[in-house]
Amino acid sequence: MQKLVELSGFTRIRRVAPIANDTHGGRAKCLQRLIRLDLPVPRTVALSFDAVQNIAAGDLPDMVALLKAFGDRPLVSVRPSSQDPDWGGPGAMLNIGMNNARHAELVESHGEEAANALYLRFVQSFAINVARLDPEMFELDRGLGRDALTAALDAYEAETEEYFPQDPCIQLAEVLRSMARAWGSTTARLLRQAKGAPADAGLGLVVQQMVFGVGPGESGAGVVQFVDPATGKKQITGRFLGQSQGRDALRATTGAIYLTRDDRGPSLEMKCPELFETLREYGDLCRVKLREEMQIEFTVENSALHILDAVRVQRSARASVRIAVDLANKGVISPQEAVLRIEPRSLSELLHPQIDPTGKPDVFLQGIAASPGAASGKIVFSSTAAQASEARGEACILVRRETTTEDIRGMHAANGVLTERGGVTSHAAVIARGIGLPCVVGAGDMRLNTKEKTLETVQGHIFHEGDIITLDGTAGQALAGAAEMLDPGLGDAFQTLMGWANDACDIEIRANADTPADAQVARNFDAHGIGLCRTEHMFFEENRLSVMREMIFTDDPDERAAALERLLPMQREDFKKLFKIMQGLPVCIRLLDPPLHEFLPSGRTGLRDLSDAMGLPLSDVTRRVESLSEFNPMLGMRGVRLGITVPEIYDMQARAIFEATIEANRGGAPVVPEIMIPLVSAKKEVELVKSRIDGVAAAVRNEQGADFNYSLGVMVETPRAALRAHEIAQHSAFLSFGTNDLTQMTYGLSRDDAGRFMGDYVNKGVFAEDPFHILDTEGVGELLTIGAERGRQANKDIVLSMCGEHGGNPESIAFCRAAGFDYVSCSPYRVPVARLAAAHLALK
Repeated sequence: MQKLVELSGFTRIRRVAPIANDTHGGRAKCLQRLIRLDLPVPRTVALSFDAVQNIAAGDLPDMVALLKAFGDRPLVSVRPSSQDPDWGGPGAMLNIGMNNARHAELVESHGEEAANALYLRFVQSFAINVARLDPEMFELDRGLGRDALTAALDAYEAETEEYFPQDPCIQLAEVLRSMARAWGSTTARLLRQAKGAPADAGLGLVVQQMVFGVGPGESGAGVVQFVDPATGKKQITGRFLGQSQGRDALRATTGAIYLTRDDRGPSLEMKCPELFETLREYGDLCRVKLREEMQIEFTVENSALHILDAVRVQRSARASVRIAVDLANKGVISPQEAVLRIEPRSLSELLHPQIDPTGKPDVFLQGIAASPGAASGKIVFSSTAAQASEARGEACILVRRETTTEDIRGMHAANGVLTERGGVTSHAAVIARGIGLPCVVGAGDMRLNTKEKTLETVQGHIFHEGDIITLDGTAGQALAGAAEMLDPGLGDAFQTLMGWANDACDIEIRANADTPADAQVARNFDAHGIGLCRTEHMFFEENRLSVMREMIFTDDPDERAAALERLLPMQREDFKKLFKIMQGLPVCIRLLDPPLHEFLPSGRTGLRDLSDAMGLPLSDVTRRVESLSEFNPMLGMRGVRLGITVPEIYDMQARAIFEATIEANRGGAPVVPEIMIPLVSAKKEVELVKSRIDGVAAAVRNEQGADFNYSLGVMVETPRAALRAHEIAQHSAFLSFGTNDLTQMTYGLSRDDAGRFMGDYVNKGVFAEDPFHILDTEGVGELLTIGAERGRQANKDIVLSMCGEHGGNPESIAFCRAAGFDYVSCSPYRVPVARLAAAHLALK
């Protein structure tokens, strides 16, 4: 066993040195692992987090002792070593120890051009990054020769009124101090915190002996990796800067590392097959022993190979999935570890088309990323225009100030949605996520002129209807023109990973699905059922909307019954399709929730069209619409209030559910529908609705001569419902917490308008996060906990769930698991994200 060398805050990296990721950083630990694998790593010393912190405070280690580890004429580099490589760090500094004397030696041994180039690069880097001098002074257009070196030294002396430091100890001390203080700067701290680093994250530094990659034999430097960072497929790529050096001439040949010859230049494999094969062996060794795909940084000096560093290959989400699954299939890691290696939110990149990162995006607008994926199409400013574009087979992007229920058909027809207003739980965002449509909301820097049919940004960009743009719902951006796209990555690796995740889950993941198409997506993603079917979205097809409007316009009970009788078979058919697709899995159907005025037009053109369709004077139509309007419709005549005041609507829906259940049971797996009453606040509301629904069930049983089971529950969306859950639970089989409205009512915030100021609130620390995006576990979460505890006290068998948009967030799933909830429900395209998040929580 080699003797351990430990010197006041720094440690020579050897096989048994006390190097750890949480004390010296990931780079230092990785270099130790490479040494343990007997890879030819140059002599290296690691400075701990504490040592670097002391350096930043002015307490430097013994520079003489440190450099003594590198011989009498040290030449070293310094690189950062943070705990997580994604947290970044100061840039590497090379050639420390270069001075006039060492330059003269290198002129003799390597030639003047090589010596000049090495010294010049160090002077430039030291001046800019350590002395903090103006970079323009050292961007000298004189090549790498003697004149350029002299000019750089003169510029340094002129600016600092000092000669360029010649003592390697002083050089290294200044470099270490500069890098330590750069890590502690406000900008650096904010950048790494944005990547998930704690505020007090430490930095280690690695000092390594320089290997120039210059010599009379085969020499050069490069990097190599063994997978494609975009796809994760096996592919050897890299770059190699080869140096062919004579005494007075330095010639560089740039080549890439390829498996086979092509027309892109010489490759390392062709020039040095033995070195190439050694690199391949090192890659295989790192894959097995480090259990990861690594990018290897190397230097070749006189045909001798040196490994300077190895870092985890930077990769896309789809590449991460393929790599993790491949490593697990080969037994390098376990399936459980493969699951844990994939960040749940990153799966959104695989589920939808994405903009090709190799392109050059022309971003003209930034908004809020409301629904992931990307799409290109012609701008349209109305739902009617979107439907017309779909009929012509033309892709389009629907651009609106904000969307309403009138826009649902247009959203289904469009390829993407862009709105000026709204937040992550606005109407546009919720519907877009449900149907897998790229969506950007809250783009406050655009101004719409619907009369002129133009979109103008504050920067002066003007787009007209018919112009092609691209939406990036993942990044919340709008781009000019049609961008290159990557297809979704739902191949074998994705399916395998999801199977492993499903095996680990200990909480069910259902989907919010309003249509058969939504249900099929949920089924394809192996959702455990439908946790929320919003029946109002079934009424917006043209043939149904007209009947719905007839029902709304009449005050005559017989006429209303006739209209509902026409809607009954349509609803029944919808439910039959849902039951058939879900194949016996639970389906929770929410009875009609929105106020009736949402089914009526608001603009003059829409009112005129409605007047023509119904054969009524425009004035009568206008008066009826105005009579249904409310000062605050989201807190008005909606939900259970509608079911109590116009009970025929819920009667029709219950009958459609029961008749569809009987038909589904005759031809497939037994169906037990779950009927959910929305916006409940009081026990009596549940009693009134339950008595009517039970009556409808009895009538259907008698008429059909068939029996069936069903359960009735409540959507907890008001604070009072959560507080009185012990009363409501007495008449309910389940409580499903609708956190969209519950958050809105708890905070007194409009989720459609909060986007205008929420950014300021988060930036100023009023809220830690947007409560419509990340569940407020302290306020809203306390109401959920109270509701769950009181509900179970009154009904020990009651089923608890969350069905708001929060249901797909890892943080919300963690909360629900801790609170003993039975399942969460989210948009169909978020089901894989939620399943993976649940698996992470169970495995950890």
